[in-house]
Amino acid sequence: MQNLFSTRPNEAPWWRDALIYQVYVRSFADSNGDGIGDLPGVRAKLDYLSGLGIDALWLTPFFPSPQADGGYDVSDYRDVDPMYGTLADFRQLLDAAHERNIRMIVDIVPNHCSDQHPDFQAALAAGPGSPEREKFIFRNGGGENGELPPSDWQSKFGGPAWERVPDGQWYMHIFSREQPDFNWHHPEVRADFERTLRFWSDLGVDGFRIDVAHGLMKDLDLPLRNTFGADSAPLLSPPDGQDHPFWDRDEVHGVYRQWRKILDEYDPPRLAVAEAGVSLERLPMYVRRDELDQAFNFFYLRCPWDRDAFRTVIDAALAGVAKVDAATSWVLSNHDVVRHRTRYGLPAGTDLLRWLATGGTHPVPDDAAGRRRARASLLLTLSLPGAAYLYQGEELGLPEVPDLPAASLRDPIFERTGGTEKGRDGCRVPIPWDAAAPGLGFTDGVPWLPHPRDWSKYAASEQEHDAGSFLTLYRQAAAARRRMLASSPGPHISWQDFGENVLAFRRGRLLCLLNFGPDELPLPAGEVLLASEPGISSVLGTDESAWLLVP
Repeated sequence: MQNLFSTRPNEAPWWRDALIYQVYVRSFADSNGDGIGDLPGVRAKLDYLSGLGIDALWLTPFFPSPQADGGYDVSDYRDVDPMYGTLADFRQLLDAAHERNIRMIVDIVPNHCSDQHPDFQAALAAGPGSPEREKFIFRNGGGENGELPPSDWQSKFGGPAWERVPDGQWYMHIFSREQPDFNWHHPEVRADFERTLRFWSDLGVDGFRIDVAHGLMKDLDLPLRNTFGADSAPLLSPPDGQDHPFWDRDEVHGVYRQWRKILDEYDPPRLAVAEAGVSLERLPMYVRRDELDQAFNFFYLRCPWDRDAFRTVIDAALAGVAKVDAATSWVLSNHDVVRHRTRYGLPAGTDLLRWLATGGTHPVPDDAAGRRRARASLLLTLSLPGAAYLYQGEELGLPEVPDLPAASLRDPIFERTGGTEKGRDGCRVPIPWDAAAPGLGFTDGVPWLPHPRDWSKYAASEQEHDAGSFLTLYRQAAAARRRMLASSPGPHISWQDFGENVLAFRRGRLLCLLNFGPDELPLPAGEVLLASEPGISSVLGTDESAWLLVP
């Protein structure tokens, strides 16, 4: 299918300042009453999304999968899981999105597949030393009889990163045991993913989000090296340290240089955005001109509610991409983290894993503060140069749901850690659409995760005509941002001094101010374009932000 968006000479790439909305398909909208969101459900909400003012949708994996990890355990990379619909449903969704000038980004998972993937099943059947096993990372174990894992490598979901099979060998899995890692040194692994890129690009998708982009290449020389500690600075460095055996290895960039050649064959070139948990110093390596286009800025997401912390991360991010003539991307929430409305209401330094384990009771979040800060952070985020990614439901002001009953939890982290970690289900509770409808308008059946009793107040139907709602603010901010970008404000910001508790910068004629302090901030001369709270005209209170048009 032909893509409707073609490039013109000297035209800037569409994604550099795009507003992109993440759809966690399973939790967005259910069209058939089975309690699980699906592709026809997404299509039914396209007018809502168009009214939100977005430029593109990013869909989480909808490929065939046993669903051991919410679809990130893929058994077929070039089809649609029946629970989400059909390939024809996807084509209809893509066409309908393009008719509304909304581009489509799909999520591919190259680091690992499902243990039900035909290639992995063939590897199990073929046995040790076979060509089939070379596509994955099989090793003999340690100990007298191979009873010990081949190395001390740990899974991100808890426990060893190795699983033993009946013939005695072990295979590597960075995540759950149902997600064996590919061996990216193998040419057929590379060739098959290139076929996947072409398959979806030929259908007309506009780009790809690359899961675990920094994890593909491993140091597999024997003996396998031990992993490294997590002692680096938390603000600008990754949690896994440097020169790690399976994170952020230099060899991974050869993969993306080849992908760039494929993506550039299309008009317009297909977007590629990396989920790469690396330092801000190394992040620009992924977005060099001959590699990928964007990489998520998780340091911005992890910023504490602190003026200097935000400025440090913003400065480092903009300086890094400037070196390689790229654009950064900003994100506050996604399907893997506690929602930012709740994070911002917790005391600084709160251990989120321990907090989730308490069911969100120790400490109890200050929701009033979280609400103000979530609204204020939106204006900060949308005024920065680069793309902004929104996670479904943040435009409704949804909080985290930390007290889901154990029987409802589906995240493999809960099982892998023996219930000591609750996992990520609290940010994946289905969207409340209609306060008066069964299933809050998400489904006619029983939602796969239960809605809290008080969630009707967050429903889109309740916010639709409320001038002070989150939904109204998001719509106003997206529209104002689009008008601001039409004036070509450029990729730079200029910091302004309004005191030690105020984050302020200019971008063209736009002045963005965010008051972190306890005292009111008188606004300077200028036209107030938008404020995080209704009625702001002359002063900003604590945790409030505003956009001004200044000379």
